[in-house]
Amino acid sequence: MDGVTATGVRATARIVARQDGRGGTALPVLEGDGPLALRRTRAGGDEARVMLVGAMSGPLGGDRFAVETEVGPGARLRVGSAAATIALPGQAKGESRYDVRIDVGEDGELHWLPEQLISVRGSDLRMRTRVEVAGSARLVLREEQVLGRAGEESGRLTSRLAVRVAGRAVLDQEVACGPGAPGGWDGPAVLAGHRAMGQLLVVRPEFTRESVEARMLGEGATLVPLAGPAALVTAVAADGLRLRRVLDEALASLA
Repeated sequence: MDGVTATGVRATARIVARQDGRGGTALPVLEGDGPLALRRTRAGGDEARVMLVGAMSGPLGGDRFAVETEVGPGARLRVGSAAATIALPGQAKGESRYDVRIDVGEDGELHWLPEQLISVRGSDLRMRTRVEVAGSARLVLREEQVLGRAGEESGRLTSRLAVRVAGRAVLDQEVACGPGAPGGWDGPAVLAGHRAMGQLLVVRPEFTRESVEARMLGEGATLVPLAGPAALVTAVAADGLRLRRVLDEALASLA
């Protein structure tokens, strides 16, 4: 753990995946402690698997968390989490931050599938995900946010996702919800009263030859091609369970 200060906890987890020379994927770096514990789980074929385990509550107000993941050329990695991340108010004043940095090398593949983020009343979290993907790499990335626990108002949540493929920006968007967010976040143009929102980003070289067509995926979900070998599903739903169902169906349609 990087440390505990009067303004909150500082913690960084690091994952590096490399080809092991025997047709599989090795994890020469798997570092995480404090609230960001990492566990290697049973591999599937040539794919390494890692679980992010929340060893402490958080992020709380003032905390600074970061997860850095690097997938080397030809390596395959799947990352999940053992439970939802819950953004909570804390004794320290100020917003908490959760930064995710992802790099996928040539012919590498990453499935980034954490559990949902729940924004609890009174919390203030700014989350930023930055992704660099090589031109021949593959990526499946899922983000899900739930505004408040059952029967509870949301905290303030700001989430930004920026993606570059082969050095070219294909996506850079930010959404802010909850108390203090710009007006209209709960209006018909954004959440329209829904309590859960999510995104599914799929990057595949095949999309340069087999273009993805923009379309609706039932009520509250859309699929759009991006300016590169990538497609984005954006969805809203009444709750986290329904949101997951929509995103799972969308991923199956893109397989």
